Amino acid sequence: MSASRPGAGDAPPGGAGGGAYRPSALIRGSVALHLAAVAGLALRPALWPWALGAVLADHLTLTAAGLVPRAHLLGTNWTRLPAAAAERREVAITIDDGPDPEVTPVVLALLERHGVRASFFCVGERVARFPQLARAIHARGHAIENHSEHHLNRFSLLGPRGMRAEVERAQASIAAVTGVAPQFFRAPAGLRNPFLAPVLARLGLTLVSWTRRGFDTVSADAARVLARLTRDLAAGDILLLHDGHAARTAAGVPLILEVLPPLLAALHQARLTPVTLPAAAL
Repeated sequence: MSASRPGAGDAPPGGAGGGAYRPSALIRGSVALHLAAVAGLALRPALWPWALGAVLADHLTLTAAGLVPRAHLLGTNWTRLPAAAAERREVAITIDDGPDPEVTPVVLALLERHGVRASFFCVGERVARFPQLARAIHARGHAIENHSEHHLNRFSLLGPRGMRAEVERAQASIAAVTGVAPQFFRAPAGLRNPFLAPVLARLGLTLVSWTRRGFDTVSADAARVLARLTRDLAAGDILLLHDGHAARTAAGVPLILEVLPPLLAALHQARLTPVTLPAAAL
């Protein structure tokens, strides 16, 4: 799949987000619509079919926005690096769903061999289960970011309390093992709902999706995964791979181990420098 070229506003001009919660235009419009519906029904109860239809349409729009990982309708979402990082010809390799005791050590060795730094979006309970591996990621200069505590398939269906618990617990699990709190968050499968943005703002986390992904959890074709990642490769891109839940080649090799060496070679040939997300935010 060829990723569409991201436009302006996909990332802030610099620095990770966080801070006070600022509702997006869609969220502000949704609140206004609900208030108008209530006020309209108070004045003219017979209008209830129209009010109900408008509210249902609004909820469908909010749901659809959360099901598009690269959408910005629910709030800030990095789909590429800030402009300053792109000007420095930087890209970000992001690696999800680990740490994995079989795959992650080999990934670390490959990255070390090429002198490359990456950002690992780790699952909190896996960091707690494999603390030495998480510390090894951190010790080698990579960033460990928040990918929720349990990587629930129903993450985007959670209410405010459940979503807050998943993000906060992962933040605590990672900080307890590495001594460093993550600055960035990626939702499981990139799917979310309007309750996520206030949670991230409270914790000082920035939502990150990607510019392009390889679909290396479902494809057993390393060449096809590599092509998806390198087609129209450009400065500022955020690339997505997986050390956890990785698909396997016919020979049983995790896809990331087949794809990472030629991907790093392609980045070198294009004179692009892989950096961690915190480094790109500087």
